[in-house]
Amino acid sequence: MMLHPSYTDLMEVVNSETEAGEAPIVNSRYSIVMATAKRARQIVGGDKPLVDGRGKKPLSIAVEELNRSRIRILGDE
Repeated sequence: MMLHPSYTDLMEVVNSETEAGEAPIVNSRYSIVMATAKRARQIVGGDKPLVDGRGKKPLSIAVEELNRSRIRILGDE
């Protein structure tokens, strides 16, 4: 299965919010997969999508939300 945008693109979007010299928020595909899966479960559970979700599956909505910076992945802190 191809993910569009790619994992690399999503990692760049998520890490674009870090300051110069700071450690990246995510540095693995696993973090992207876990975050989008969690958000997809929230959507299935009744949370309102933050992007147009008509005709899309919850995981596709979650990926688009992440790519458009509508949701953020928080670091361990």
